[in-house]
Amino acid sequence: MPNATTARLSRRGLLAVGGALGLGAVLTACGGDDAKDGGADTKGSAKIGPWTFKDDRGTTVKLDEAPKNIVAFTGVAAALYDYGIEVKGVFGPTATKDGKADVQAGDMDVSKVTVLGNVWDQFNVEKYAALAPDVLISTMFDDAGTLWYVPEASKDKIAKLAPSVGISVFDRQLTAPLQRMWELAESLGADMTAAKVTEAKKRFEAASERLRKAAKAKPEIKVLVGSASPELFYVSGSNLSIDLEYFKALGVNFVEPTEEAKKATGGWFESLSWENVDKHKADVIMMDDRSSAIQPADITEATWKQLPAVKAGQVIARSTEPILSYDKCVAPVEALAEAIEKARKVS
Repeated sequence: MPNATTARLSRRGLLAVGGALGLGAVLTACGGDDAKDGGADTKGSAKIGPWTFKDDRGTTVKLDEAPKNIVAFTGVAAALYDYGIEVKGVFGPTATKDGKADVQAGDMDVSKVTVLGNVWDQFNVEKYAALAPDVLISTMFDDAGTLWYVPEASKDKIAKLAPSVGISVFDRQLTAPLQRMWELAESLGADMTAAKVTEAKKRFEAASERLRKAAKAKPEIKVLVGSASPELFYVSGSNLSIDLEYFKALGVNFVEPTEEAKKATGGWFESLSWENVDKHKADVIMMDDRSSAIQPADITEATWKQLPAVKAGQVIARSTEPILSYDKCVAPVEALAEAIEKARKVS
């Protein structure tokens, strides 16, 4: 994932499988509709009076009232949707080539939001201005306050149109940004006492305990985190990425890239040729599920097919950029717990 000190790598190569991202220079984003079709039944109740929120840059946004015209990065919009908060516009991976919702859009109806840009470095400033935005919200994959998917070339123009909020997903465990998104949704008027919301949090906590027990019962199971492109296979390190840092804290035994390789990518990952994809031994492989990455079923490389974990059917998807609602973070935790529980030692 991106790193402030590796700005160029961060905004382009950064997209290459790093801890929290994966690969590809094309992602998508999306915004939500009302609380149906998977959205939490917590339709935001308009808050009366001034609205303030201090983001993870230490910046406090102050408005006369809670923002109504919200524009957000896909994953943020998807998380807010789960809490019953609608957005007007989105930017980032929103829809696939066949018009379906991108994996990062969650349960949102992508046909009901204004898409300002569906791929990396696309952001229609004119459309953004026409929405009369009250606030722009995105995640941050570095410690420099860089708003994810806001193009470098147009960031100053964008900043003049509305204040922004940044939620950090850099070098911390998953529970921290989950809590921050909860606080943001609550400030925007979401009902955080709704049964669907509180039950999702309980399910997440139960899934986490299941993963902890699975990792403790099978400490010998090695888990490799990968992402595939036509030319290279990327192996993510367990530092910096919110999901991997959390899983490691729960006891998961991750395969780590070499220190030399991580230094070259700001600590995020190691890139391997397909001829050398067997460099690291693993029992379970987690693969980047984003549309910018080649999915396991579509990998044709013979070296991949010969990997012990692949031959044993011990490959699962990884939500490389988790949607930061408790509801959407349950499945990835449960999937890894189940994979470790069922895994045979093949490395």
